[in-house]
Amino acid sequence: MDTQSFRKHAHELVDWMADYFESVEDYPVMSQVNPGDILKQIPASAPEQAESFDQVFKDFKDIIMPGITHWESPNFMAYFPANKSKGSVLAEMLMSTLGAQCMQWLTSPAAAELEEQMMVWLREILGLPETFTGVIQDTASTATLCAILTAREKVTEYAINERGFDNQKFTVYASEQIHSSIDKAVKIAGIGAVNLRKVGVDEAFAMVPEQLNQIIEADLNDGYTPLCVVSAIGTTSTTAIDPIDEVGDICLKHQVWHHVDAAYAGTALILPEMRWMSEGIQKADSFVFNPHKWMFTNFDCTAYFVKDPVSLVNTFTITPDYLKTSVDGEVKNYRDWGIPLGRRFRALKLWFVIREFGVEGIQEKIRKHILLGQWLANQIEAHQDFELMAPVPLNTLCFRYINGETDKLDQINEEIMKKVNNTGKLFFTQTKLNGKFVLRLAFGNTNLEAYHVENAWSLIQQTASTIEL
Repeated sequence: MDTQSFRKHAHELVDWMADYFESVEDYPVMSQVNPGDILKQIPASAPEQAESFDQVFKDFKDIIMPGITHWESPNFMAYFPANKSKGSVLAEMLMSTLGAQCMQWLTSPAAAELEEQMMVWLREILGLPETFTGVIQDTASTATLCAILTAREKVTEYAINERGFDNQKFTVYASEQIHSSIDKAVKIAGIGAVNLRKVGVDEAFAMVPEQLNQIIEADLNDGYTPLCVVSAIGTTSTTAIDPIDEVGDICLKHQVWHHVDAAYAGTALILPEMRWMSEGIQKADSFVFNPHKWMFTNFDCTAYFVKDPVSLVNTFTITPDYLKTSVDGEVKNYRDWGIPLGRRFRALKLWFVIREFGVEGIQEKIRKHILLGQWLANQIEAHQDFELMAPVPLNTLCFRYINGETDKLDQINEEIMKKVNNTGKLFFTQTKLNGKFVLRLAFGNTNLEAYHVENAWSLIQQTASTIEL
């Protein structure tokens, strides 16, 4: 493709993108295709000859788009949002055009230094301690793995990196409600799934610190070495808030690394009135949140903060001759701050987004989303046929329909969810709390308005009234 053709097609794509932003609500939120529908439309072998861009783009619209679930839709209320804004999309276009591989300072000084400053901006607007230093990772799962690996190496004085495992018996701790990435991380880190201790939770589904302390002390008595406690500001199922301050005291007492997973809810710390969630954060060793979830920055962009960057770098640094530069002692080479060598220019997206909205603009949207969450919680509590199944500190609601035979309520609620999702007007998911099937609605789209939440609630009520089992 020559430059003139690229210019022409790029304009066509931007027009399509702008139209998509305006018309995304016209699509079914959840893709309506069946397994294999897309695959059978894609040729089994790659084309021998070049094809025109017009044909490629036509196939994108005809084949790919029907198989897309529209995370950009304000009616997407499943999982947690994977948000974006127009500014972040434009930044992504520039990132792709530049094609910079930002593994170290020399490969693009602007990328390294912008990242350094963006992490300072984030630290300040979230009210995090000045003792924290940050780096951008791809996902919170990666950042959590980095925390556990760093804790492992710090406690063994980097012996496992050098010699591998001997006969050490390590343990990691998290609540029963923690994200599945912690289970995966202990496997990858060689700790072993059997050595992940799941701590009980209270009626609000938050970790019980007394039980954490008891389990750690029992493990110490049995000859284990506790490595890391992962607490949550906003668990995945219910956005429960673990008692960060009390957990921090226990970790300090036993000299255990304390990692705080605030992947989704961390964005709410931009509101001063929500910083009760992070009380005691100054005691933590690391903290992670995802701007790509609720801070309007398109995937992927994770902010990972550590109190001890030296231990982080010592865990991951490898400097072969071909990567050495004359300025290594003067700069931050972020390839040493995580797992991959190659790094995207993610800081550019943050720079665009924060400047596009301003701190006050981001605060306004987050505050509105939380208020809508409280409104819906009140609606559910006032309805005789529904009940809340968990507290609602933010804007994720766990509830269920209760007008039916007790032994059929799980089936009824699952049928409500399936029937609503099949309309294409709304997409939400489920979780399980205290052994019960629970409807879970999580909203936080960049363009969400009150009527989207009102329509969702109305549709769920109407659908529930039609279920017969």
